[in-house]
Amino acid sequence: MPTNSKLSRAIWPSLALAGAIALTAQPALAGECPADKMKPNARQMVDTKPVGVTDVTLGSINLEKQPANIRDRELRFRKLTIEPGGIVPWHSHDDRPALIFVQQGEIVEYASNCVDPIVHKAGDLRPEVFGTSHWWKNLGKETVILYVGDVRKDPHDHNM
Repeated sequence: MPTNSKLSRAIWPSLALAGAIALTAQPALAGECPADKMKPNARQMVDTKPVGVTDVTLGSINLEKQPANIRDRELRFRKLTIEPGGIVPWHSHDDRPALIFVQQGEIVEYASNCVDPIVHKAGDLRPEVFGTSHWWKNLGKETVILYVGDVRKDPHDHNM
């Protein structure tokens, strides 16, 4: 297929530059602990009660009754609403992996493995896995809305 050599000379350098930028650019990882701030046991457990938090289970699935046949596990989906000044108390995800989506507002996480507080903003997605223990506080003036999908073992475990 014939090409216009003037057009080729103009386009290819631009495409090459765009490709180089795409290959070297690092994605912005919002709401994560900076690598130089990660430290085991950086923060000790804080004994607080939930404050200004509404936790509503929107749905759940017994995973033992599904083809995956994961005994004694439930997949649930929840909505947490945290008022200004609200606190989600200290809890662990060692036996309860979760994904948190910040739908509205901004909230601060105080994680056991991060020296600094971690700020989560609307649109952020936070994985919570083995080794994650933390608590959260809404320091802003806007209500925060989180959507949470987690895999719970103990149906009496009411940790947020």
